[in-house]
Amino acid sequence: QVQLEESGGGLVQAGGSLRLSCAASGNIFGANVMGWYRQAPGKQRELVATMTSGGSANYADSVKGRFTISRDNAENTVHLQMDSLTPEDTAVYYCHLTPYRGLNYWGQGTQVTVSS
Repeated sequence: QVQLEESGGGLVQAGGSLRLSCAASGNIFGANVMGWYRQAPGKQRELVATMTSGGSANYADSVKGRFTISRDNAENTVHLQMDSLTPEDTAVYYCHLTPYRGLNYWGQGTQVTVSS
């Protein structure tokens, strides 16, 4: 079994920064992709940023230039540095792991609230 645990969420003023972290434990295998999704009230869960085990990153257009995703050398943790935050970034952020197509693991989510 695989477990993902997020941390680093909180309340921040517009223009501020937060750094999210996700630690994966359990049996992780395959050419995996790790990343972050978010869901705001009344909206569908959407991709924020992902990174493959080889270091290829993908970002949503809305966060390009503001957010940076990274993984450690062991590829069992993933981070999301969020700068220049706006109230539109307010959401629950979920860590996500896909070892291979058809197998998905999700964290419990961490709340990010950006005030004006």
